[in-house]
Amino acid sequence: MPALTDTFSLSNGVTIPKIGFGTWQIPDGPQTYDSVRTALDAGYRHIDTARAYGNEESVGRAVRDSGIPREEIFITTKCPAEVKDADGARHAFERSTALLDLGPIDLYLIHAPWPWNAIGSDHRAGNIEVWKVFEELYEAGRTRAIGVSNFEVADLESLIGATEVEPHANQIRWFVGNTQPETTAYCRERGILVEGYSPLATGRLLENENIASIAEKYGKSVAQVSIRYLLQKDILPLPKSTTPNRIVENADVDFELSPEDVAALDALDAGE
Repeated sequence: MPALTDTFSLSNGVTIPKIGFGTWQIPDGPQTYDSVRTALDAGYRHIDTARAYGNEESVGRAVRDSGIPREEIFITTKCPAEVKDADGARHAFERSTALLDLGPIDLYLIHAPWPWNAIGSDHRAGNIEVWKVFEELYEAGRTRAIGVSNFEVADLESLIGATEVEPHANQIRWFVGNTQPETTAYCRERGILVEGYSPLATGRLLENENIASIAEKYGKSVAQVSIRYLLQKDILPLPKSTTPNRIVENADVDFELSPEDVAALDALDAGE
């Protein structure tokens, strides 16, 4: 499936597979191991995890056991959102790399600009301190690219204005009806790749009749149309499932939505 083998190029020249397999809310152990192995067997070559997910060890084991050469698999993990100091950032990175046991990380992200229990609070100084550690890790070759997650324009401007290396990616919540146009446009202007997590709005889009009517025209599922929409907007989708047939289905998106159907999806309000 070309959608699984096609890549985006980050601003530093590193290539990243256009579809990633997300592991948010998949428990550590057999569920993570089996779903990642299923994804890899289906052709996914980009796995997204985080220290906060608690499943890095199972992700790493599944990758090692797959028999696929490590250099063919792109691994993203994230520094916990509550870590806003240099020592904490170094410790988090060491813990993630030890649990994954896969050598250098391909993409390392600040999980959020604020702790999850204080969304919207100002931690810009802490983010700068953490980012300087990220720059050290990047320069040392311990991660091939560095980025952020859940950052809006003001957060990005603060970080970029005080550091040397601009983020290579920003992973944000992005789906039909919730396209974060201001942040997306800013990232495009700066050459920051936008990755879209929850491309199915954590399942809510699956009942959307408007998307279903478009999907019927192509003989595809609502999930496939929703994921294809991101790709046609040059957004990297990160679908997640633990159901083998859905893992495969979510990557079977080698079709083209017409400009009219893309415009119809642009006009949808998913209730956000």
